[in-house]
Amino acid sequence: MEKWNQKKAALHSLGCKVNSYETQAMRQSLENAGYEIVDFAQKADVYVVNTCSVTNMADRKSRQMLHRARKRNPSAIIVAAGCYVQTKTEEARLDDAVDIIIGNNKKQDLTEIIAAYEADQSRNESVVEISHRQPYENLCIQQTTDHTRAFVKVQDGCNQFCSYCIIPYARGRVRSRSFTDVLDEVKRLSANGCKEIVLSGIHLSSYGIDIGESLLRLICEADKIKGIRRIRLGSLEPGIVTPEFVKGIAGAEKICPHFHLSLQSGCDATLKRMNRKYNTAQYYESCELLRRHFIHPAITTDVITGFPGETEEEFLTTKKFLKDVNFYEMHIFKYSKREGTRASLMPDQVPEQIKAARSEELILLANEMSEEFRSYYNGKIAEVLMEEPMEKEGRRYFAGYTQEYVKVALETDKNLSNSFVKGKIAGRLDAASYLMVEF
Repeated sequence: MEKWNQKKAALHSLGCKVNSYETQAMRQSLENAGYEIVDFAQKADVYVVNTCSVTNMADRKSRQMLHRARKRNPSAIIVAAGCYVQTKTEEARLDDAVDIIIGNNKKQDLTEIIAAYEADQSRNESVVEISHRQPYENLCIQQTTDHTRAFVKVQDGCNQFCSYCIIPYARGRVRSRSFTDVLDEVKRLSANGCKEIVLSGIHLSSYGIDIGESLLRLICEADKIKGIRRIRLGSLEPGIVTPEFVKGIAGAEKICPHFHLSLQSGCDATLKRMNRKYNTAQYYESCELLRRHFIHPAITTDVITGFPGETEEEFLTTKKFLKDVNFYEMHIFKYSKREGTRASLMPDQVPEQIKAARSEELILLANEMSEEFRSYYNGKIAEVLMEEPMEKEGRRYFAGYTQEYVKVALETDKNLSNSFVKGKIAGRLDAASYLMVEF
């Protein structure tokens, strides 16, 4: 096909890393079908918005992006895909800005659905009832756009039904990707130059429960693949962090000591209302297990403040627990009422101004703990996987991350992308990064 006559497609991803992975997979399927991929801000023949529905705000952003695409090219084919479509099917169906709706577990059929729509514009919908048992969707990628770090989706769906969360309704029940498919993709990524992978999923800790496998065995097998130098893990539930699991991953040569353990609250009463499956004592023991097997591991988490019924005493209990654990990073979220969840109907909804004040208080604490964690590395030797150039005050640097995901920059004019550099961390460059002196 001549370049001047080639159809153009643009994609935009909202929400989580799993969505980003699926958007990459859809991008590659469009490329394989002969489309030229252009930036979402450009005029295209097809726009694909991989939507999010984790909050009401995410729904709104999804609609905004769809309408933005329609304004950019009124004659384009506009595709709404993913979680917003799955949870608000009728709303998406009636939206004049949208031509095609594709739910979760049908994104693998994107190019066929577009072709069918072009042939017969009444064929514009592909949404399955995801609450029933579905097979794992056959999406894959050959390479990542930045060639440095690749997110590898290994699992979909969630069986937890936390009281604040819409995801089980948007993503369905737990479905695991086959062992061989995961390892084959990691091998392809390695062959294309990728040095670091992040095993990801909607509920990563559930990997394997439906296929007689385990996340630990998957990690150990991925650890054997040549070319891959680092393995990171997506968000984990505290319950998976057992002595057996931690001992197993500590024996994996390539595992990064960087663990995101989902917390949400440091108060047992609040955790119970959230329908979380652990208490603070169990969570704390999971952190201690990691610290016994890894030197100064980076432990990060998510915290929801202002959950229905959260009293001042419960908030202070949470704040004390966060200090006791002493995280590297915390992502602080104000509770957002999500239609269709049990929490949205709970009494004692916390006023917005109280949620905002508590959020600010925890963000300040998060910044203090992050600064303390990163300062530990000042003067120490580190190996950094370089990712991108940066400039500061007229000087040129190349920046990357340590195994613990501490950002480090080296002053240089060289293009060091996707290479490892070892050196001594020698003070701060700016608020976000440290400076390194190469050996």
